[in-house]
Amino acid sequence: MTENRRIVVTREFAASRAAVFRAWTVPSELEWFLNPDQPRPDQPIEVDLRVGGAWTVPMVIDADTSYTTGGIYLEIVRDERIVFAWGAEDGWPKLDRADLGAGPIATLEFEDLDGDPASCRATMTLALPETMAEPEVREWLSKGIGAGWRATVERLTVPATTAA
Repeated sequence: MTENRRIVVTREFAASRAAVFRAWTVPSELEWFLNPDQPRPDQPIEVDLRVGGAWTVPMVIDADTSYTTGGIYLEIVRDERIVFAWGAEDGWPKLDRADLGAGPIATLEFEDLDGDPASCRATMTLALPETMAEPEVREWLSKGIGAGWRATVERLTVPATTAA
């Protein structure tokens, strides 16, 4: 669902919050992020899991189009919450470390589903900044970022686990 400047994607998993958190933060487990209908990149997925650190995913669309995406971590609460500025310094969307709030901010929240530590609800909210002018907001949303994030998050699979 899109609400003005926000895109919200919610998924439920038969896996612990710790397992879903790892799927977002361990390079070997972030393979789900890559679109299976596109060529595999030669470069590895990288994660520097600390506030101010970056996670980067090389994306290959076709023989002529590739870019890096990911984010710079703004907040990390293990197994509960991740907040990052979405993009890459040399990728898309373009990030400027001096002004990370100028672009989209993603917040991931992980909670036990119905009090069961072996199942999890993950909610991702992508927010465009309040300072962004309405024409720019419409331009961002017209690029299909809502559908893109929904399709990406739908690819996430996490094996069933017991509580960590």
